[in-house]
Amino acid sequence: MSHPALPFAAAMAMLGTLGVFVEEAGLAPVATVFFRCVFGAAALALYCACKGMLARGNMPAKSLGLALLSGVLMCVNWVAFLEAMRRVGISVATIVFHVQPFLVLILGSALLKERVGADNYAWVGVGFAGLVLACGLGPGTPLDAGYLIGIACTLAGAVAYAGVTLTTRAIRGMPPQLTALIHCVAGAVLTAGFVTPPAGGIGAAQWAWLLGLGLFPTALAYVLIYGATPRMETAAIAVLTFVYPATAVVVDFLAYGHLVGAAQVAGFALIVIASLGVNLRWRLFPSLEGA
Repeated sequence: MSHPALPFAAAMAMLGTLGVFVEEAGLAPVATVFFRCVFGAAALALYCACKGMLARGNMPAKSLGLALLSGVLMCVNWVAFLEAMRRVGISVATIVFHVQPFLVLILGSALLKERVGADNYAWVGVGFAGLVLACGLGPGTPLDAGYLIGIACTLAGAVAYAGVTLTTRAIRGMPPQLTALIHCVAGAVLTAGFVTPPAGGIGAAQWAWLLGLGLFPTALAYVLIYGATPRMETAAIAVLTFVYPATAVVVDFLAYGHLVGAAQVAGFALIVIASLGVNLRWRLFPSLEGA
């Protein structure tokens, strides 16, 4: 059996190619999400059926309800994130999106009354300082309305995904691959009524990119992630998660020549450090008990 870090890293790299599939498909965000969900659901349904996961015993009523709720949030996340990429580019949207671990802390504290120590508050501050740099909104930066809307969409997607994280934590007795299938089904249902085919129809190349979007940075990536994470240590997950944005930045440059600025690289570095600080429980205030 291969080391679980390898399939996990491969899955993160697949997620990093998401922007290329979206860009090359050339459809509106809602339509792209619809087809991502349709093709992703088909692949995940086949996988779950082959693994015997579709039994009623794997779908307790409470967990099914939570999976549907998190599916709604996941759909909002996908639409918002794709709209963000359209406005601010693949690299910036992906980097900014990765403040979501800090949003999980904030929402967990506000909604679930989870305890957040002084160290985590400090790391959140570092992370949001990185966010400011990553957004490219330093002093003297011209405020373009479309760009700001894109940043807002990215943060909205990150908030929605933080909600997905908190909701799925409460799911019991349901295989995570089945939860991912429910997410895709919910997304397809929610977006179906808002899909307007382009006037010239969808070409063969576009269909190929849409199919690839549903198969690789969706179904296969989730199967690999959920298969690997139970066998991985938190430290490895925390570090390898950043293969995703790093791949997105490299792919964006190789495919489209987009290069992020020095301030955005610095912002990304701060977000990485802060996220690792939260996930690995690095102490900044060792003298404070229970921080």
